[in-house]
Amino acid sequence: MRYLEIVDIYERIEATTKRLEMTDFLVELFKKTPKEIVDKVIYLTQGKLYPDFVGIELGIAEKLAAKAISMTCGVDQEDVEKHLNEKGDLGLVAEQLTKSKRQATLFSKPLSVKGVYDTLEKVAKASGEGSMELKLRLLSGLLADAEPKEAKYILRTVTGKLRLGIADMTLLDALATAYTESKENRVLIERAYNLSSDLGDVAKTLAEKGPNGIKKYRVKVNRPIRMMLAQRLGVPEEILEKLGGEAACEWKYDGERVQIHKKGIEVTLFSRRLENITLQYPDACELAGKQLKAEEAIVEAECVAIDPETGELLPFQELMHRRRKYGIEEAKEKFPVSLYLFDVLYADGEDFTEKAYSERRKKLKKITRESERLKLAESLVTGDAKKIMQFFDKAVEAGCEGLILKSRSGTYQAGARGWLWIKLKRSYQSKIIEPIDVVIVGAFHGRGKRSGSYGALLGAVYDKEKDVFATICKIGSGFTDEDLKNLPSMLAPHAIKHMHARVLSEFKADVWFTPAAVIEIIGDELTLSPVHTCAYGVIREGSGIAVRFPRFTGRWRTDKAPEDATTVEEIVEMYRAQLKKIEEVQ
Repeated sequence: MRYLEIVDIYERIEATTKRLEMTDFLVELFKKTPKEIVDKVIYLTQGKLYPDFVGIELGIAEKLAAKAISMTCGVDQEDVEKHLNEKGDLGLVAEQLTKSKRQATLFSKPLSVKGVYDTLEKVAKASGEGSMELKLRLLSGLLADAEPKEAKYILRTVTGKLRLGIADMTLLDALATAYTESKENRVLIERAYNLSSDLGDVAKTLAEKGPNGIKKYRVKVNRPIRMMLAQRLGVPEEILEKLGGEAACEWKYDGERVQIHKKGIEVTLFSRRLENITLQYPDACELAGKQLKAEEAIVEAECVAIDPETGELLPFQELMHRRRKYGIEEAKEKFPVSLYLFDVLYADGEDFTEKAYSERRKKLKKITRESERLKLAESLVTGDAKKIMQFFDKAVEAGCEGLILKSRSGTYQAGARGWLWIKLKRSYQSKIIEPIDVVIVGAFHGRGKRSGSYGALLGAVYDKEKDVFATICKIGSGFTDEDLKNLPSMLAPHAIKHMHARVLSEFKADVWFTPAAVIEIIGDELTLSPVHTCAYGVIREGSGIAVRFPRFTGRWRTDKAPEDATTVEEIVEMYRAQLKKIEEVQ
């Protein structure tokens, strides 16, 4: 299959902002893709070479990419950089210069998808002495054979700026239609994806084995399972009603959620975003390796920083000192961690995701050798709201955020946010709105003292039903001088020239961003708004929901993907709970 064929589809996708059209183009692409390379087409369309958890990136800096264009097209590198300053897109520069390149290409040959993928794989894996020269030579070789528009997408891919605006859910819809003739079968494909976090492998299984092959898809160690998420409510009586009158209550520790994969003596840790964070927590790996009795296991835990002198739990901000590439041993001594296990998903060949919580908890206890630094999460089974609040107070006193209340009969719904798990957090008891996580989708230029930076950021929450991000506030308060100074450079990698296809906004931001960066904010209350699109028309026709007087808490949620931000559904529940409290007071 020629690379030009997928590039033609990319151009059509880039020219539309309509998700249905994007899906149709992808269906067309998958139907003509040979089964043996559909995984490679999926990865390339996502702008990568492997699933995120593999942790191998292309890592080509713009300067090196510009040098490759210079070599291929016979143009001075200064001229390439001048074009880049004018266009702001190295892909467009490559396309333009390739059209008019002066260097002879007598021996050029059409690029194949496999050839492009294999070459980019060599680029990604090149390391050590001479690796930069090898990367340059490989990339220049690709460009020498590329058509102008192929050069555009090769450069965007290697510099991490493909930005087609395609979400995973759109790819799942397209796969269901292409290989089963019905979007209704997406649920089967999504289940396999949630169990593996590898859309390429899922696509290849579907293409080669059909729906029956996908039905047999199973959990595997060292392939992270997409984490189950919880809903939120502020009153224990309401939570008990949702859970059928009884709940398993667990402390909600203020740490980093990790998924621990053990195979023999080897332990791998994955973050909530499914990133491999093994190297950052060698002490946690050692604890799990010694104290999990199963030969093979996948368990979930909260990794919490502790005071090395008192053993007391420390807040999340202290734990973030461990998220580093260098000085790990020093950080390990200064900010040691404890693990609090709360679920088992797989153990010695047995998949526990389809089993009830009560059975999973029993198995977790059986395979865990508890110690001072590795324990099961504190738990209480009850149907008494007063006992829940007493347990809640105990958790908060110990330094936790609150409780997670779980259905004892509920299965583990990978990748889903349902009512089988419900958070009861400390901030829910406050009269002001609790902290929420918003995705930065736009920014407005600052004036006066903020000239040269951003005066405010446009925040959005995730609408899971529509798979879009709906605006909820403009955040201009809570930033330190240092924050303001760094905002433009921190957000620059996500900047795009137009509103993203997955963003719903009535505002005209000065700068738009791909939904990527997540921050925590707090405000005075939720209010109806004629200009924000969150839950538009749900509470009242012609109005959405907005945060009144939003403030940045200082917490960048680097542990969360944009789809893990607060959801529109949660905002609606919070607004209705707020109304109920007001009515009770009146």
